[in-house]
Amino acid sequence: MAKAKTKKQTFDVKTFLGTVNGGRTVTAYRKNAKIFSQGDPADAVFYVQEGQVKVCVVSELGKEAVVALQGKGDFFGEGCLTGQPLRLATVAAMTDSVIMRLDKASIIKVLHDEPKFSEAFMAYLLARNARVEEDLVDQLFNSSEKRLARVLLLMANFGKEGKPEPTIAKVSQETLAQIVGTTRSQVSTFMNKFRQLGFIHYNGDLQVHNSLLNVVLHDKPEIRRDPDAEK
Repeated sequence: MAKAKTKKQTFDVKTFLGTVNGGRTVTAYRKNAKIFSQGDPADAVFYVQEGQVKVCVVSELGKEAVVALQGKGDFFGEGCLTGQPLRLATVAAMTDSVIMRLDKASIIKVLHDEPKFSEAFMAYLLARNARVEEDLVDQLFNSSEKRLARVLLLMANFGKEGKPEPTIAKVSQETLAQIVGTTRSQVSTFMNKFRQLGFIHYNGDLQVHNSLLNVVLHDKPEIRRDPDAEK
């Protein structure tokens, strides 16, 4: 008598990203520890289980710029999937973090074999691409004050699925200045203003209140008068 076929177990993305097996390892990183450095071999994709990391690029002259922040539920290092041989940036933990490493062969296999994972991964990449476009528009057209407010809201997960996390680990004003593209003194001025208005509170950790959204949503552009119209 023929044996009944074993039913294939349903693939679960969360279980996959929470399990150490088949080319997947998990490492705990202390604050400021590097996950990888610019110029390292690009041979894996990483997933943030807990914590937050920053993506930095250093120029030939030694100038550093923070180009992205990645938090819980984010992937980074996917450049290896496009044939990138070396890392183009350095990624370091901003807080104590737990990071899963998926070696290149492992993630290529699951992308090929599991449509649910492929859909989730593609949805993440599309969402991040949209955020990069928003960042570019923000950098080109918005004031430094408004850009800082948006960065703080993103760090607190406002606008993401799920409940925002208003209390975030304290980040240095120098790092915020690098992200926003302004000076540390300007960031200090804006942070003091936000605190006085009750938009944020910091004493060790940084608390971001949803009232900070007012800066992003209702910041009115400067009205330029037409000199010819006044004649």
